[in-house]
Amino acid sequence: MTSQLLRISLVDFLNARPLTWGLLHEPPPGVSVSRDAPSVCAAKLASGEADVGLIPSIECQRIPGLAVVRGLGIAASSEVRSVLLVSDVSRDRIRSVELDPASRTSAALTRILLKRVYGLDPEYREAGARCDARLIIGDPALKTRLNGHVVLDLAAEWRAFTGRSFVFAVWAVRPGADVARAADVLRGSRERARAEFPRLVREEAAETGLSAAVVEDYLRHSLHFELTPEDVEGLELFYRMAAEEGLIDGVRKLELV
Repeated sequence: MTSQLLRISLVDFLNARPLTWGLLHEPPPGVSVSRDAPSVCAAKLASGEADVGLIPSIECQRIPGLAVVRGLGIAASSEVRSVLLVSDVSRDRIRSVELDPASRTSAALTRILLKRVYGLDPEYREAGARCDARLIIGDPALKTRLNGHVVLDLAAEWRAFTGRSFVFAVWAVRPGADVARAADVLRGSRERARAEFPRLVREEAAETGLSAAVVEDYLRHSLHFELTPEDVEGLELFYRMAAEEGLIDGVRKLELV
């Protein structure tokens, strides 16, 4: 990394707009922005192609040395509406699940909930495979037709199981990057989204094809973007369960900055 350029990889989903709005509309001088899928954000951060990434929360346990920007992320207190397991069969008959390759946190959460809540250990397959159920995340989940299917909202399932909110994504910074500068840039982007929320809603409605009422309700009520200590406790519980299931090697304490 050069001292002049801060390379930021951000998630190109509606659920990230309250964090990424300012970066997308007017990035500060010396900042470059790439719009990526969640898994690509993590890959770029791990490889050094990006200095800052809005990454799936589980990747903080898989990529060594990351600092996590305190107080910012994508979380849900209960029903999230955009992270769904959609099944063609009843829950007890799920024997195969198609995972969405764009998300790693939601894939781990699916495995944990199906095993611990429903006692299921289905076969997990890559996208495109014919399965009893499929994981759908982000904008496609908001648009998918759910009639005639069994639907599990994973954030609501997590809340019912643990009593905790669920953190889907966090801003993470690579070792050697200017953490203080990155945090200022990211908080500035969040503040601009707050200040221009009506415009954000109008533009995202036009971009996604969803109604403005749906966009506003989703961003105001299904998600929150200021992480509390309670959110972090829920995230740490997720990490412990993921380690117990062998989905991560162990639990490292988050370096919050």
